Amino acid sequence: MTAPEISPPLDAILQEIKATAALPLAQAKTLPREAYADEDYFTFERDNIFKKDWMCLAHVSQLKTPGSYIALDLFDEPLLVIRDRQGIVRVLSRVCAHRAIDIMPDDDAFPREGEARLLVCPYHKWVYELDGTLRGCTQMHNAEGFDKADWKLSEFRSEVWNGFVFVNFDGNAMPLAEQYADFDRDIAPWNVADMEIAIELEWECDFNWKVMVENWMESYHHIGTHAATLNVNMPGELTWSEPEHPYFLHAHLPYTDKLRGELRASQAGGPAVPGFKWIEGLSETQAFEWGLFTGFPCFMFLTTHDRALWYRLLPVAADRCLLLTTTLVSKEAKDAPDYQEALASETEMLNTFHSEDMVMNAAVQRGLRSSKVVRGRLSHLEEPVWLIQRYLAARADGRYPEKANRAPYHGPRAMQAAE
Repeated sequence: MTAPEISPPLDAILQEIKATAALPLAQAKTLPREAYADEDYFTFERDNIFKKDWMCLAHVSQLKTPGSYIALDLFDEPLLVIRDRQGIVRVLSRVCAHRAIDIMPDDDAFPREGEARLLVCPYHKWVYELDGTLRGCTQMHNAEGFDKADWKLSEFRSEVWNGFVFVNFDGNAMPLAEQYADFDRDIAPWNVADMEIAIELEWECDFNWKVMVENWMESYHHIGTHAATLNVNMPGELTWSEPEHPYFLHAHLPYTDKLRGELRASQAGGPAVPGFKWIEGLSETQAFEWGLFTGFPCFMFLTTHDRALWYRLLPVAADRCLLLTTTLVSKEAKDAPDYQEALASETEMLNTFHSEDMVMNAAVQRGLRSSKVVRGRLSHLEEPVWLIQRYLAARADGRYPEKANRAPYHGPRAMQAAE
């Protein structure tokens, strides 16, 4: 099968992305506006990035019992993430094998998540088991050669990695255990597979998916967007990034000395600090920072001393995406006597700083539509934005970035200590 022909306008966008990504960090600038607003380029991303790489859909704590499911749509595919009777988590198509109807229509009578004993098509009452096999189909006895075993719900390739459920549409992606091996080592102390989602907030976003991922990974914007919130305890100028990796980004956002002292005092029996029960087994470096990650293309994950954050990002169009922001905590945290109080305060905090981001991201997309938009220069604090550009350029050529061979930089705090 030959690849579809790339139109001259789309080729011009791809060539400009590659040229921009080839610049050294000290000369880096923003991508052309078309990378965030052109529907043909978004279609290229859909077919050559999202459908070929891994997309994260759920966490196992959302699918605790057989029959528990989440229904969502992605790239015109009606998906059903479900735990079957054997405890296996699958990603099934919701398209009935009979007349192609979505068995969970877009209607209030069909919840987007819940628990099912069987999967029943509402159109002609074909009945499927939780693994997608056809169990019952009334009035099909006159259909010659019909065998129920041949008619099942289709299944997409999926894997569970650290408790997160991923789907790969084309079925050819590298196994996650290989692709994210280094990522896995970085987050191992959090035992994320055993954590549970405590907070979920949904957002309909009128901006490109890359606007969200860039905002997520660079903390330069803390200086402005979060001046009265996050920047107080995690100043943007302290952010630093790990060397380039082919499959994920990793940046560090250290706490201030003041917050470090308050946390140490709290652990020693002093005044309580807002938040959940600490994650056990973390080093001081791991505990006293936000660890920012993006598994390419858009698996956004964050570690802290007492929780993890995961953002489920579903690209919809060049200027639209759907976002679920979650907080995961340990089972011990949920059993703590002050859990409900912490849950209320941390939900408010999460909503506050997320809302700040949503306002700015939507404003970025509006600016990208302007006839006066310019290609801005990047700060060294925006190294993750530059690394995202390099990923996009590599995927445009059907490859991944090379793993950097430079020595890790340990941020302004380490440089000050060395001096």
